[in-house]
Amino acid sequence: MKYLVTGVAGFIGFHVAKVLLERGDTVVGLDNLNDYYDVQLKRDRLAQITDIQGAQFNFIEADLADRSAIEQLFRDGQFDKVINLAAQAGVRYSIENPHAYIDSNIVGFMNILEGCRHHNIKHLVYASSSSVYGANEAMPFSEHDNVDHPLSIYAATKKSNELMAHTYSHLYGLPTTGLRFFTVYGPWGRPDMSPFLFANAISKGEPIKVFNYGKHRRDFTYIDDIVEGVMRTLDHDATGNSGWDGGNPDPATSRAPWRVYNIGNQSPVELMDYISTLEKYLGKQTEKILLPLQPGDVPDTYADVGSLVADVGYKPETTLDEGVERFVKWYGGYYV
Repeated sequence: MKYLVTGVAGFIGFHVAKVLLERGDTVVGLDNLNDYYDVQLKRDRLAQITDIQGAQFNFIEADLADRSAIEQLFRDGQFDKVINLAAQAGVRYSIENPHAYIDSNIVGFMNILEGCRHHNIKHLVYASSSSVYGANEAMPFSEHDNVDHPLSIYAATKKSNELMAHTYSHLYGLPTTGLRFFTVYGPWGRPDMSPFLFANAISKGEPIKVFNYGKHRRDFTYIDDIVEGVMRTLDHDATGNSGWDGGNPDPATSRAPWRVYNIGNQSPVELMDYISTLEKYLGKQTEKILLPLQPGDVPDTYADVGSLVADVGYKPETTLDEGVERFVKWYGGYYV
């Protein structure tokens, strides 16, 4: 099979491409290598992929919002399936720079949908986010609940992606599956996310800013479990729900070949417990500065992954201790 993986130099994209190549598939990877965070980390991820023996990998540096570049990519590529993991990420940054999210997450995603439509792509799997749950308070978060109250422009763009995908599934029969990721962490992770920020501060003996006075709960999910779920979903093409009822519509399914799934650990962790686990494996403790909830943040995330378990056999297996220990080992080898 030949796959297009967008955001291939990113955290999840890198790991997904690596697994595809290791199982013998051909991968074309797209990334614009922007400087939202350390570009050298992105280049080092790409080097890991390129070094896989016998790998059939081709990297293309281009921007998802560049319509002509994406059209050319699809004309030349002859892809079987597409995994769209490219996006402008970050809840807080979306408050400072909302236009970047429209360019990448809306215009860029439209270019991907058009490419899939015109080039007979068998299945589009794309990144959504747990952020779409916004003001929802019922726990655990379920795909079958309404998600019409986002709290950041980032969340709004991810909800928009799900709606745009549904339109293309309905109009053109394009199978699409959206994955709502829940706080992914592990080796080669993003340096703008809390696991890295905390590890960096603890290592240097610097104080940690802990928002919502440490009362956050997050459904921390180890990268290997995420990739396992992505792969299973990728190999399970979306189909229509024949029992879908327009009088009582299910937000997670459709008559069209369209699905949305949560992909998380289904085991939320108190933020202070996560920090304590990091401190244990780093062998250091540091000061915590307790601050109020930041604009755009939600107090808790907790994924109901029952649908993904039922449909593709997804089963997260990495405990917090195992995941943090592996992350700290990588962090020490790469940064220290």
